[in-house]
Amino acid sequence: MNNRKLGTMGEEAAIACLVERGYKIVARNFRVGRMGEIDIIARDGDYLCFIEVKARSSDIYGTPAQAVSPLKQETIRKLSQVYMQKYRIYDTPVRFDVAELFMTRDGIVKDIQIIQNAF
Repeated sequence: MNNRKLGTMGEEAAIACLVERGYKIVARNFRVGRMGEIDIIARDGDYLCFIEVKARSSDIYGTPAQAVSPLKQETIRKLSQVYMQKYRIYDTPVRFDVAELFMTRDGIVKDIQIIQNAF
């Protein structure tokens, strides 16, 4: 299975987990030109959450959350500002979460963790 399909399956599994935990999905794959994209934007109570989905088949090279580099974190922060300006969202607390998945190469999800305030 190719990486794109695995990524889509991982995002679907993450959304199911988030909804099960009470998150309200607001947007998926919010893209701003070449700047980048935010995988999932959701509401969790009063918080607007910007969520990066990372999947790995093992932790031999570190956990999926550890793969969210400082550069990626900065990109997500910038994209969140663009999103909030575009939709005129003010005075709303925000949070940056990571949905960490361990999956097999054939798309079977072995474990999902939602890490709140990941960065």
